[in-house]
Amino acid sequence: MDVLSIVIGVVVGLVAGIGVAYGLIKKSIENKSQQIIKDAEADAEVIKKEKIVQAKEKFLQLKLDHEKVITERNQKVLASENRNRQKEQTLNNKLKEVNNKERDLSTLRNNLTQQFDLVTKKQEELDKLKTKHIAELEKVSAISQEEAKQQLVENLKDEARTGAMSYIKDITEEAKINANKEAKKIVLQTIQRVAAEHAIENSVSVFNIESDDIKGRIIGREGRNIRAIEAATGVEIIVDDTPEAIILSCFDPVRREIARLSLHQLVTDGRIHPARIEEVVAKTKKQIDEEIIETGKRTCIDLGIHGLHPELIKIVGRMKYRSSYGQNLLQHSREVANLCATMASELGLNAKVAKRAGLLHDIGKVPDEEPELPHAILGMKWAEKYGEKKEICNAIGAHHDEIEMTSLISPIVQVCDAISGARPGARREVVESYIQRLKDLESLAMNHDGVTKAFAIQAGRELRVMVESEKVPDEKANELSFTISQQIQSEMTYPGQVKVTVIRETRAISYAK
Repeated sequence: MDVLSIVIGVVVGLVAGIGVAYGLIKKSIENKSQQIIKDAEADAEVIKKEKIVQAKEKFLQLKLDHEKVITERNQKVLASENRNRQKEQTLNNKLKEVNNKERDLSTLRNNLTQQFDLVTKKQEELDKLKTKHIAELEKVSAISQEEAKQQLVENLKDEARTGAMSYIKDITEEAKINANKEAKKIVLQTIQRVAAEHAIENSVSVFNIESDDIKGRIIGREGRNIRAIEAATGVEIIVDDTPEAIILSCFDPVRREIARLSLHQLVTDGRIHPARIEEVVAKTKKQIDEEIIETGKRTCIDLGIHGLHPELIKIVGRMKYRSSYGQNLLQHSREVANLCATMASELGLNAKVAKRAGLLHDIGKVPDEEPELPHAILGMKWAEKYGEKKEICNAIGAHHDEIEMTSLISPIVQVCDAISGARPGARREVVESYIQRLKDLESLAMNHDGVTKAFAIQAGRELRVMVESEKVPDEKANELSFTISQQIQSEMTYPGQVKVTVIRETRAISYAK
């Protein structure tokens, strides 16, 4: 009984303990659960607030970017509007100027019309007064106009038969010379209308060297040698990648010749430094000056011209180093001198004076400094300065119609100058311009649709154009040929005529297998 009570008591105690422990554990778990929920809610609230802040920041950033884009677009639109406004203002100003010019032209046209009408009325009045004056003279003299002319002619005939044969001869010769002058003008105008382009004389010389080592020695340390050569000669020296060559550039051919000879002597000697360069250039200048004088003297002796001023002799010698339209000036002057002497002899004039004028007619082309006067006027002033005769000075100044001809020698010099320049081969066309004209011909044809190849043949006298048969039919080939010929005629300058041939070929090809 006691044991059972004890057991029962123990069991009841255990059950009660378990129940109490369970209640305590359950309460603890509930408390932890509530705490976890509170912590979770607190964390969620913090995260929510952070996300809201981030969203607001993102919204503000997007808003700023959008406003920036809108501002830039507004600025571009405003700038475009300003440009359009300025263009509109410019167009309005130009329109006003055009309107003003039209108004001025209209006023000028009206004034010219009024002046023309006034001149016409004055001419009519002058004709009436002339007719009236002739009638009064006929009335006073008691003879008609025709009778007066006949009497005057008879008197002139009588005087000519008695003692004026030489005077009539002079008049006849002067008439022939004037006729030749007018004929020459007509011929020159015709030549000017059909003549091809001519290149001006070369302004560069090429100095050949053996190796690039010599080129480096010519340049010198830090370019001292080449600067010394340029300073001493006045010639620009161009050193580029061209193998075994140096280019000398200067408009004065005498300076280029001095620079070329000086470089040749320096390269041959091998001593190239600034002091040596100045010494060699000075010697070369003296040598060239002596050669110029010697050339002038020899030319005068060959032509039989005596008493020429030393300065004119020097100028004649300088012609050797000058060219005009590809023609050596000294050779041209010698040709003109001989032609003038021949023509003057045939006309019974002084051949020596004509030869002298022919030799000196282009001396204005070799000045020491670039003048502002035409070469004919400059040459005339030099001839007057150095004591040449008036007829020679007039021939020099009038050979390009710069002044009026007062001597019979003047038209002879003018004609002989034209003859020398018109000689076939005297004035050469530069090869580069000739090749460029051929390329222009071919490129002009290649710009048309359907053209595959173009060949300029016969020295540019014929252009053969190859076309595709699929793109260019037969009837269009004739049209294309005519179009190209018209385009060449309107856009290009060329001597003679250019034949345009359009070639169209159709091939039918098949294979037997």
